[in-house]
Amino acid sequence: MTAQEKNAIAQAEQAEKVAKSHGHLVIIGGGEDKQNDMAILKRFVELCGGPDAKIVVITAASSVAENMWDTYDRAFADLGVSRHSHLHLQSRHDANDERHVRDVVDADGIFMTGGDQKRLLAIIGGTALDAEMHAALKLRGACIGGTSAGASAMSGHMLAQGRAELHPEKGSVSLGAGLGFLHKVVIDQHFSERQRLSRLLSIVAQNPYLQGIGIDEDTALIVERGVGIEVVGEGAVTIVDGRTMSTNVAEIANHETPELIDVRLHLLPAGSRYALPGSSEDDDARRSDGPRIPPPLLEFLENITKRNPLS
Repeated sequence: MTAQEKNAIAQAEQAEKVAKSHGHLVIIGGGEDKQNDMAILKRFVELCGGPDAKIVVITAASSVAENMWDTYDRAFADLGVSRHSHLHLQSRHDANDERHVRDVVDADGIFMTGGDQKRLLAIIGGTALDAEMHAALKLRGACIGGTSAGASAMSGHMLAQGRAELHPEKGSVSLGAGLGFLHKVVIDQHFSERQRLSRLLSIVAQNPYLQGIGIDEDTALIVERGVGIEVVGEGAVTIVDGRTMSTNVAEIANHETPELIDVRLHLLPAGSRYALPGSSEDDDARRSDGPRIPPPLLEFLENITKRNPLS
């Protein structure tokens, strides 16, 4: 067999692999189990391709990166993953360094740890590494995971800072630019444990074009692009939809509580799974009499699974 024929076969195999994998996002609310059954990390490894997958762990969100890496080094080793490595980024120069970018070029999975999402975006947002992560997801069908700060950073609009008060409060939260793997949503984490519903309502009140997603600890929202979603772990995912609400938020002063009427709230506990109509998973659900997507959730599903072009 000639080198040209071998190259053609390799290209065909890669094209088949991409066609079968739409790319996944594993969005974790923080506090995932890293020592016992590790259900979420185990699912992440499965979506990356199993123990033989190449997984890169990015600790840029954390100021104690080595400690963070040690934790995930042990966890992935316990799950049988031999090819997992630490991508230690301390500056935008690091994130534009060709050597670091090469680390994710052929990665099957990229995992962003917790810390501070503003720090994470300051280091990798808009860099060559950022662009390569998008290519990995959208052109190669890789799996992108993020926990806590790494979860909040996944959307185009990122919760930069804000208080979790008893009631929603105008001006209590601020948004920044995120990595943009998802659009028209904003993600909050440690949701039930830190009682952050009022914070998510504050965001939606002032930004009604965004749907709020709150993810509990040890819980993950898994998004398969163009296909559907599932919730795994121990808690639930809360969705706040204010696109048809009535509110007086524009008329009140900062720090006042807005009136919010006709806000929709959806709760998806672990085990929830929905597929887009017409997808292969939806066909399987029809055959097994599985759950069909309720109409109020359909638009959310269509938006969050959208296979956006490379940005």
